[in-house]
Amino acid sequence: MDKGNRTKITVETAVNVPVDKVWTYWTDPKHIMNWNNASEDWHTPFSENDLRIGGKFLSRMEAKDGSSGFDFWGKYDDVVKEEFISYTLGDERKVSVTFSGKGAETKITEVFEAEGTFPPERQKIGWQAILDNFRKYAEQQ
Repeated sequence: MDKGNRTKITVETAVNVPVDKVWTYWTDPKHIMNWNNASEDWHTPFSENDLRIGGKFLSRMEAKDGSSGFDFWGKYDDVVKEEFISYTLGDERKVSVTFSGKGAETKITEVFEAEGTFPPERQKIGWQAILDNFRKYAEQQ
């Protein structure tokens, strides 16, 4: 797929948690390992995060039965605490995440460039499932 002509996909949710806590749950590896999966049969056994412009992140995502897994990694392009993160994935796709806090609620909007293997709708479903899992985790803390 042409890098300049990638489909952009948006997923979003509202979390009933203040933005400062959402930021911590989103960026701290000990929390990332608890929510970063699209379904109950997957998990994230390892995560590291150097949250700064030029910093790198890595999360290992695996099926719990050991049948498959992959590294989700990239480098930060922009970080504005409790407001915005943008990064470039290892395959050069761009992602942005906006956090809009109002009192006890935070809206999270992710925009990512689709990859060329799976249909965009399938990718949207997967990313939305991870975002929904984040909301569930954050609201239970």
